[in-house]
Amino acid sequence: MRRGAQPDYPLVVLALLLSAFGIAMVYSAGQTDYPTVVADLWRRQLAFLALALVASWVVSRASSRVLDFLTVPAYVGSCVVLLVLIFIGKGGLGASNNHSWLAIGGVKLGQPSELAKIAVVLMLARVLSDRKEAPGALVELLPSALVVGVPWVLIMLQPDLGTGIVFAGIYFAMLFWRGVSWQLLTLLASPVISLVLAFNTGIWGAWFLLILALVLWYKPQVVEGVVVVLANLAFGVAAPILWDKLNPYQQGRLKVFLDASADPLRASYHVIQSQVAIGSGGWFGKGFTEGSQKRLAFLPAQHTDFIWSVVGEELGFFGVTIALTLFFVLFLRCTRVAARATDSFSSLVAFGLVSIWITHLIENVGMTLNLMPITGIPLPFFSYGGSFLLASWISVGILVRLSAEGRGPAHSLLG
Repeated sequence: MRRGAQPDYPLVVLALLLSAFGIAMVYSAGQTDYPTVVADLWRRQLAFLALALVASWVVSRASSRVLDFLTVPAYVGSCVVLLVLIFIGKGGLGASNNHSWLAIGGVKLGQPSELAKIAVVLMLARVLSDRKEAPGALVELLPSALVVGVPWVLIMLQPDLGTGIVFAGIYFAMLFWRGVSWQLLTLLASPVISLVLAFNTGIWGAWFLLILALVLWYKPQVVEGVVVVLANLAFGVAAPILWDKLNPYQQGRLKVFLDASADPLRASYHVIQSQVAIGSGGWFGKGFTEGSQKRLAFLPAQHTDFIWSVVGEELGFFGVTIALTLFFVLFLRCTRVAARATDSFSSLVAFGLVSIWITHLIENVGMTLNLMPITGIPLPFFSYGGSFLLASWISVGILVRLSAEGRGPAHSLLG
């Protein structure tokens, strides 16, 4: 850090509070009436945190110029590892068809995709900051789309839908921060939205008319306008075909998202138990370690994907509000770092890193309430697992460094 600069203590304290909160909930998740291996996982999570703190401190010593220098090697290396995982990767718990875990000698070392998210943020920041002005046409978005698209395709081939959603969240968040207009962002996202809405002909028809109206009003280049319209038509037609090619469990998850009561004993079981747990928490919860859904092991993946359900059941609305408030203040603090950065690369990196956490939070909390499809995505600082905790604290280290270097007047890339 530069001479006289102080670490961003509020940012570090917020991350530490969330991590401590998370370890407490991992401990509680293991306190069941029928002892399981989860009971002692909080100790391993504590060890992961110690390692993550060391890594965060080391990263915080690297200047933004070092980060810029390491961007291309980190990105290329991440893509190579993601490619290799398609062939040798192992599945996680309950996801044997997934190839997102790196394992040596049968021992799972972690999920490289978590560090790949940081590499994508750095590379995307490099590409976007090299432009003097924000992209104003779809063709100008092609370089940045390739930066995200290559690892996204590799992730989807594993397949890992949850991480794929995070990559999309990073991309659109950083384009927004760079100053890309909402009209252009809508046109860019419209084919994927058409794909989702095509399962209801009426809703898709209304969306298609809106896109036509936006194209006529925004007046992009003729070729771009035609491509957008044709892409929406193609994705709308392709939706039923893609549906038939989905695995039964993937179809089940989407059906559950549309109707949680569709298959209560199989596909809907996770979300129903989650909703029961959160709803039974009331205002102040059933007490720390005392959640009945959790203690009777009705709540699946209660130490990882559905740890938010444990928070809701045991600490109630009060505990949920405290956790969300800590997240909100952390996000505001990180956005402040992005706004006060002295160069566009640093600003984009800071906002890109916080967009990872925001996407994870929205998707994880949303799936526990059936507001988002179940994708097996962890909750930042809370869910058990070393890979994401390490990546999160590496992000904290980068943000601390960027905060120390950006003590200039507040500004952003939006105006």
